[in-house]
Amino acid sequence: MVKKQQVDSKKTRQLGQGTALYFGLGLLFFIVVLFSLITISWWLTQHFIGQESAPVTSIVISGEMPYSQRNDILNAIEQVDMGNFFQVDVNEVQSYVLTLPWVYSVAVRKQWPNKLKIYVVDQKPVAFWNGNFLINQLGHVFQAEMSRINHYLPSFFGPEGSELLALENYRDLNGLLEFKALSIDELVLSERFSWQLTLDDGVTLNLGREERVERIQRFMDVYPIIKAQLKAKIIAEKQQNQAVDYIDLRYDTGLAVGWKTVDKISQNKLLKNNDNNHLKAVPQMSTIS
Repeated sequence: MVKKQQVDSKKTRQLGQGTALYFGLGLLFFIVVLFSLITISWWLTQHFIGQESAPVTSIVISGEMPYSQRNDILNAIEQVDMGNFFQVDVNEVQSYVLTLPWVYSVAVRKQWPNKLKIYVVDQKPVAFWNGNFLINQLGHVFQAEMSRINHYLPSFFGPEGSELLALENYRDLNGLLEFKALSIDELVLSERFSWQLTLDDGVTLNLGREERVERIQRFMDVYPIIKAQLKAKIIAEKQQNQAVDYIDLRYDTGLAVGWKTVDKISQNKLLKNNDNNHLKAVPQMSTIS
């Protein structure tokens, strides 16, 4: 009996020693893991602190920019502090770029760790407005450096606030004239909202205030007759310097034709293919009804 108790006591001591060993190993493993986590956390913190203070070193500019130039964008944002990637305000960059006259819209985003991307879309001018301004495809007026335009644009003239009306009528009337291989070079809207068009062949159309579409259609019907009459006039009078000056369509029926004697050819504006001319002339008039 005594011997059995001694054996049990020995086993108990052995189990206690084994438990203490496992506990010690477990505690050691826990301490190692905890130390590793603390070390890694400290390293990551130092790393990101270093990255946060890193400057923007790459600016990528792209988009639809037939008029704006890269230097324009860079000069516009030169006041923005690029010394800290995370503190660069993309809204601030966007607002500065939008102040450029040729810029219509801009999107800005940051790409970690050191890149700033700017996507720019330029205005799309469709006409000159009152000589010093431009109209975009939405009928909005803006002012920009016109020397950057290297293609033909028509000219619109009209009262302030009539820009969209002028653009809409230009599109409608020009669409009709295309059926006769003609186009509008100049559109004038008076203070009384009377319309006058100058075509790419130098002929001026007086449309008045009403029934513009009907009057354009009447012009298209009769214009071949007028050109045939001009040809006969040239043959009969043997004067090659005769041309149609204007056609007045402000009549319920019929129209009036003004003739001109061409005395000088001068460059008037940037025309299609940079090769069209404006004719200065002395007008005469006849009527067709």
